[in-house]
Amino acid sequence: MACSAEDLAAALRWRYATKQFLPGKRIPEAIWTALEDALVLSPSSYGLQPWKFLLVEDPALRDTLRPHSWDQSQITDCSHLVVFLARRDIEPDDLDRLILATAEARGLTPDQLAPYRAMMEKDLINGPRSGAIDRWASNQLYIALGTFLTAAALLEVDACPIEGFSPADYDRILDLENSPYRSCVVCAAGYRDPEDRYASLAKVRYSAEELIETR
Repeated sequence: MACSAEDLAAALRWRYATKQFLPGKRIPEAIWTALEDALVLSPSSYGLQPWKFLLVEDPALRDTLRPHSWDQSQITDCSHLVVFLARRDIEPDDLDRLILATAEARGLTPDQLAPYRAMMEKDLINGPRSGAIDRWASNQLYIALGTFLTAAALLEVDACPIEGFSPADYDRILDLENSPYRSCVVCAAGYRDPEDRYASLAKVRYSAEELIETR
């Protein structure tokens, strides 16, 4: 079941931010289901999962989004396009939803989880972080994005995380302006075009000695 250290390192060295996808080459259904599972299983602070993952498949809708994505071809040419949506606010109902789901999954009662709920409420609703929920929720989305990118690499699926887009225009086009969610980051997934020159460029990373400190 465990992935070898060598396989993990090889997958991470293989991956890159794909600039050109092969249009029309689809990710097989079973592989995509595994990638969806990776999104669902992503960790988040408190386990609150303040997100949704919007899969944009409609070619016409992708065409509409592309001009608001710095005209990047990945938007229209990739196999699967995911818009990572973050919660705008954390409300008491969000806490109740998690508490009920946890109680059901673990054979507990909501009353047994009341201290945990109180801790979340003190932090995210009544505490200092309540005024920075946008940033907090965005941080959680990037955890999910990292999980997705690593899973894709292990499955030899190419991906490109995209911050070069207009969240306001995405929200308008995707009818999110009056929803509890907002566009945070985008990721295109599929298979690289052999002509993509970025695939063969040397990966530039600082050494472990420079980046990792032990005390």
